[in-house]
Amino acid sequence: MRAVLKYCEEGHRRELPEGTVIIHEGSSTGHLFVLIEGQLEVVKGDTVVASLTEAGAIVGEMSCLLQLPHTATVRVAKISSVYEINDAAEFLRMQPAVAFYIAKMLAQRLNVATSYLADIKRQYEGHGSHLSMVSEVLASMVNLPPSEVSPGSDLRSDPRV
Repeated sequence: MRAVLKYCEEGHRRELPEGTVIIHEGSSTGHLFVLIEGQLEVVKGDTVVASLTEAGAIVGEMSCLLQLPHTATVRVAKISSVYEINDAAEFLRMQPAVAFYIAKMLAQRLNVATSYLADIKRQYEGHGSHLSMVSEVLASMVNLPPSEVSPGSDLRSDPRV
């Protein structure tokens, strides 16, 4: 993860006190934040779903890639330094190594989620409880129609951005 930092030095370095919210769930900023040092918490509703302490950790990528509002709040748990990338989409087009890193990170998250759901399916199949619907969840994840994605290039930019 630390290797990502060298690509982000053009971003605005911010020193943030504990409690600062850098991303609000439901907002749209178009920004990425890359942790230099400190600790960030990812909060969905009222639940802390992740605590990030590793240099190079990135937040805001899902909103950027899906062109949707942020799916969680990110707040500073301990005094932190971050790089703030204001135009995340352009940054990812110009830094394919970071985009590839994010793709690997998202693939890992999907692998963990799918493995977890498959395990729940095995445990509760045939029980008739709400957990038996995991088959439907897995099927819907696998069968999602692809959204139109065009990474753009120097020759032809993505018209959505």
